[in-house]
Amino acid sequence: MRAYGWRHRRWRRHGQPLLLVANEPRLFEMVAGLGRLVFRYRSELAPLVLAAILDLTALWLHSAHPEGWGWVLAVTAIAAAVAAFRGAPWGVVRSEDRAYAAVATTVAGTWLAAATALGPGQSPLQSLLLVAMAAGAIPWWSHRRRRARVRVDRTIQAWPDLAEQIGLAGSRVLSAVVDVWGWRARMTLRAGQTVADAVAQIPAIESGLGTRPGAVRVEPDPAHAGRFVMRVLAEDPHANAVPWRGPAARSVADPIRLGVFEDAAHVAVPMLRRHVLVGGIAGAGKSGILNVIIGNLVACPDVVLWGIDLKGGMELGPWAPCLARLATTPAEAETMLRDAVRVLEARARAMAESSSRLWIPTESTPALVIVVDEYAELAEQSPAAVEYADSIARRGRAVAETLLAATQRPTQQAMGRGAIRSQMDVRVCLRVRERRDTDLILGQGMVAAGWHAHDLDAPGKFLVSAEGFNHPRRARAYLVTDDDVRATVERYAPDRPALDRLSADALDDEDVYDGVIVDEADPEKVLQTALNEAPEHGLSVPELMRMTGMRRTWIYDRLQAHATQVRRGRWRMPRDESDG
Repeated sequence: MRAYGWRHRRWRRHGQPLLLVANEPRLFEMVAGLGRLVFRYRSELAPLVLAAILDLTALWLHSAHPEGWGWVLAVTAIAAAVAAFRGAPWGVVRSEDRAYAAVATTVAGTWLAAATALGPGQSPLQSLLLVAMAAGAIPWWSHRRRRARVRVDRTIQAWPDLAEQIGLAGSRVLSAVVDVWGWRARMTLRAGQTVADAVAQIPAIESGLGTRPGAVRVEPDPAHAGRFVMRVLAEDPHANAVPWRGPAARSVADPIRLGVFEDAAHVAVPMLRRHVLVGGIAGAGKSGILNVIIGNLVACPDVVLWGIDLKGGMELGPWAPCLARLATTPAEAETMLRDAVRVLEARARAMAESSSRLWIPTESTPALVIVVDEYAELAEQSPAAVEYADSIARRGRAVAETLLAATQRPTQQAMGRGAIRSQMDVRVCLRVRERRDTDLILGQGMVAAGWHAHDLDAPGKFLVSAEGFNHPRRARAYLVTDDDVRATVERYAPDRPALDRLSADALDDEDVYDGVIVDEADPEKVLQTALNEAPEHGLSVPELMRMTGMRRTWIYDRLQAHATQVRRGRWRMPRDESDG
């Protein structure tokens, strides 16, 4: 008021006109704030803006080209058809979204044609425009994906400040896309930061974004070490079980579909010539994974299935009609794996004679897959069986012999202290209790790389590490019910193949080891013959137990009395120096 009075007196004294000017910085701030507000709520204001554009366009067309209403109707019909069948130019895919776009285009175009011919001020065109705008705005404002897209846009705008708070200062959002379950964004990091830094900050990211725990996924960008893809799940896509639709494989060479990832893509894992390890705590879904794999393999006419189930057949018993052999005791398991080694050696000899490098599975020469449930039980109860399994793991790929082992904690002791765990190149990890168990199943250092199996929160959820699956992506296995098993067995059991002639003949041969034919009627004679004819590196105690059928203490008593230990754990009869 003091400034105004001074200016007023000055005007009267000099006789000049009074010019009241608003505070320009203040005015600019108000206009800028209004512009920011309109931009922030541009999605919500879209129906109002569209109605205003239609009104102004109709006013111009009526004054300049009132006879063009027919062209407006023609363009409207074409645009509505394109929106209904192609989703263009709105870029919508879902059928309900295309229907909404087609109806909105039809209504807007029809009103514009009428307003062009009659004038937008003609009653009741303005009332109809307001009613149509309100009717179209309600589904637009309530649309879930539109609201999600708005939230994503606002998150992108706020990301620089958020990044400062969560320890990823300098990171930027390159692009973002809303999908069915939430949204994903391509992110770039500040120079010197890596994806490991983003993985370590996942809990902070979830807190900053205000999501539920476990909603954020961080996946590295294979093309750039300083970039990653961040997925934010508004809801868990694996909250419910995924029903199995039946076998999709028709050959053992086909990838096996284990389940679906969180983006609904199939988890299709190649298993030919690849040994498979399935691990997780009790109740995590190991049997479910085995059922999915077996359910696909029984539909393949070029694979023979053998099973070992030391729970008395409780897990693999329902599949028994489709299994060529099923072992339910340690002795049966040892015999089965010994026979598998015989088949392996017979195939290897035949391939060497024919100069072949790979055994090609066909209906007449099928592959052999041995399924072992609770492998740790086998290692504890039958050390000799583990020796055979270790041999198959090391030498079975070329001859198309594959091991599929399931266990809770695949420690070196549980796996029999052999090389079998290191030979498993397909690893399926279900829920575990401790972080270190993830490294046991998937390999050392996997937890630090973001493979957090201890965060899986439901049976059937898993992570898979294999060729082509180099990044942690959560998946859920298909649910195979008892009815699914019965239906699959009834469908495929009559057509299951048998071993090829070469492999079957190897099982009918006498007990042969490195060219030594033994007589199982006299264990003393068997032991004496085996030690006399043993190779230079000797024979192990489990091998001698298998050949004689006697217990470990019986073997050790006779070894101490008659044999020589050529290296740790390897024995043979002493040689005369004159033998040369």
